[in-house]
Amino acid sequence: MEISLLQSKIFEIRGTKVLLDFDLALLYGVEAKVLNQAVKRNAIRFPSDFMF
Repeated sequence: MEISLLQSKIFEIRGTKVLLDFDLALLYGVEAKVLNQAVKRNAIRFPSDFMF
């Protein structure tokens, strides 16, 4: 994925930069559902601020 395209996917919400789950899933080449399941099943492997 091109850097400028990736930068356009980053939003600032209430002073925090966020990347939506379906954009992150696209970056990794998986479905958003699969990404969310992986995060839920392996919560200790992700930083506490990874999802809100």
